[in-house]
This record gives sequence, C-alpha cells and structure tokens, in this order.
Amino acid sequence: MKLNDYPIFEFTSPLKPEHIQFFEDYGFLHFRGFINQDTVELFKREMRAIETRWAEQNLEKINGVPIKWGRDTDGRRIVQRFAFSSQHSDVLHEFIQDPRFTALFPLLGPHAKNPRMGENEKDGLVINHYINIDSSNFSRLGWHTDSLRDVFYGKRIMPMLNVGVHLTDAVPNNGGLKILAGTHKQGLLKLLFRKRYFMDHNPDKDEMSLMTKAGDLTIHDGRLWHRVEQSPLVGEISRRQVMYVPVICGEYMIKNENSKTQFYQRFQKLAK
Repeated sequence: MKLNDYPIFEFTSPLKPEHIQFFEDYGFLHFRGFINQDTVELFKREMRAIETRWAEQNLEKINGVPIKWGRDTDGRRIVQRFAFSSQHSDVLHEFIQDPRFTALFPLLGPHAKNPRMGENEKDGLVINHYINIDSSNFSRLGWHTDSLRDVFYGKRIMPMLNVGVHLTDAVPNNGGLKILAGTHKQGLLKLLFRKRYFMDHNPDKDEMSLMTKAGDLTIHDGRLWHRVEQSPLVGEISRRQVMYVPVICGEYMIKNENSKTQFYQRFQKLAK
C-alpha cells in the first residue's frame, strides 16, 4: 500500500471480511459518513453546553483526568480536551449505545472477553479540540500509542480499539492525524521505545495522513503509532474536532469521582 493511498469503506454491520482483513494487515479502518451533518452539528452544540457547565463549575478534572483548558479565536475560554464527556450529555451517552458499534468488537480478536464500549473506563469518550493560535493550549499531539496506558496501570497490554468520530474535515497540508500503518504488529520493545512518547513531533518517512470528512468513522488498534500534526495555518481554518471512545475487553476498571490522576496524565499539559 502506497502512502496515503488507502481504501475508504462504507460501514456495514456486521463488518465485511475485507474490513477485518484490512484491519489485521494495517491496524486501522476508515469509514465514510458514519453520522450525517445534522448529527455533527448536534454533537458540536453538546460540546459547547458541556464546556459552559464545566466553566461555571470551574472544573479542573473529571474522574481524575485533567481537563485541558485553552482560549478560542475570540478569547473565550474553551475545553480543548474533554474526558468522559458522555457522562455529561444525554445525547452523547445515547450515541455510545449505538448498536452499530458492536460490529467493531470482532476487531479485538477471537479471544477477547467482555468486549464493550469503554464509556466509563480509561478516559471514556474523549473530545479533542485543536486550534493553532497563540492562546491555544492544544494544537498538536506527539507520537504515541494508546496501549501505553495499560503499562502505567500495571496491567499487561490488552487488545483495544480507539474509535474516532470526526466533526471537522481534514484538509491537505493542514496538519491532522498521522499513522504508521502496520505498527500494531510490533514487539513490546518497539511499542515502548520506537519513539519518544508525546515529545517527538518529527515526521516519519512511512507515515500516512488520514483524510477524513466531518461524519467519518476511523478505528485504529491501540498498539498503532500515531500523532496529530500541528496545522501550519493559523486561526479558524486550523480548527479540528474529533471524538474518541475506546473499545476494550477483559476485566472492568470503572472510573469515578474518586479516581486518582495517573502519573502520565500529569504531563498532558506538555502537549500543546
């Protein structure tokens, strides 16, 4: 497969054998038009409503996970990384129950026990809001894998998926999601040390750009190396918004208001 030359599928439930085979080979999938534009706008309004309530309450953490606050183009204080957002929105909670998501469970592998949407585990439904302006607190995210969390929890690395619902269009030469296809098959040493987690923003000769449109669905394996490149553009045109929810298996690890902030989460403020 040539860089940036990959198939964009139409979602089906159950998934087709070609979907499963592509994921096994490359560690990601891209489906066009999982939600329509009206739903995209609805989710954006929910983001704004959650943000307003959190600002009124002066919240700094949700279930132990720090909230990343920044400023918008008009100087308004905004949340740039939401955690557990579906716990604060009936609309988003209902969306997580969408039965189409169960079609993704086979991607965890044939031996996955208790496959489920991680609405109340890990960081729950995360919403990332990137914008490149001086007052932004989140415009990029360095190379990382999502499976590192298991290491910090003292657990063995379990199969997991990170499911992205995109609320803005990806525009060529405007930064965005970069992946190293196939790295979900790497050994433990490369998973831990292939790159400097979150600190390394350098382009990789083998990276691919996912050219998503608002409403698209992407899935990537938790072991896959990926990053979010900063837009070279400034202001409104650089805005990118995407929701991520984990699909997980194994023992339950529910978080609540008494959950502690993990060591690695204390360094999230370095991601700007």
